[in-house]
Amino acid sequence: MIEAREINAVGQIQIKKLPCRVQKIERPSDDVAALTLSLPANERLQFLAGQYIEIILRDGKRRAYSMANSPEDDAHIELHVRRMASGAFTEYVFTKMKEKDILRFEGPLGTFFLREDSDKPMVLVASGTGFAPIKSLVQHAFHTSVTREMVLYWGGRRPADLYMHQLCLDWQRDHANFSYIPVISDALPEDNWQGRTGFVHRAVLEDFPDLSGYQVYACGAPIVVESAHKDFTTQCKLPEEEFFCDAFTPAPAAPAP
Repeated sequence: MIEAREINAVGQIQIKKLPCRVQKIERPSDDVAALTLSLPANERLQFLAGQYIEIILRDGKRRAYSMANSPEDDAHIELHVRRMASGAFTEYVFTKMKEKDILRFEGPLGTFFLREDSDKPMVLVASGTGFAPIKSLVQHAFHTSVTREMVLYWGGRRPADLYMHQLCLDWQRDHANFSYIPVISDALPEDNWQGRTGFVHRAVLEDFPDLSGYQVYACGAPIVVESAHKDFTTQCKLPEEEFFCDAFTPAPAAPAP
């Protein structure tokens, strides 16, 4: 259930429909594109760390992507796009998109955002590109000098799925209140993976048998988010109202924009 104060926080944010220009296309891994989108002159997008926008395709269909930049960087939008087989927008991104292309979007949307009125330590759980809104949340916390403990668990099948691994290591080096635990579920011998293995939410269970005094922010594949919610609230005494989530559900194929 969304509390009234959370609705008020979201309601203060103006939802806009805007064009944007593809400023930069980067490939942090073979199947992830990091897009930097610039807004029209004199336009800024006010949003809460963790929220998302909907890209509007030419046929009117929409694709939702969380913003990976912090709200302080409001002159542009950063999106992390994972390539999906037959995905209308993702195929366009990986095969046709060029810098200076024009897109349309609506946003910001969503109630997944940092609750800044709490002083509880935070456990952050991400799988795959679920890292995008977590990145926004963490960078905003750093910018606003949040001193609460933050522990990030980022899970992937192979090490390459942790496509901004070094950035997380840098955060851990530079911020005493931030810790990073990468977790790989299907490492191959050639990966030479020496870190934690298994399912990412299980690693949290092992490290935090009692979450009664924490907030949890979880984002990624639905199975990860649902498993985390069930196990944290039933096994680890996490209060229901302190679990915040955003599940990424792939959309069906549609004509490219």
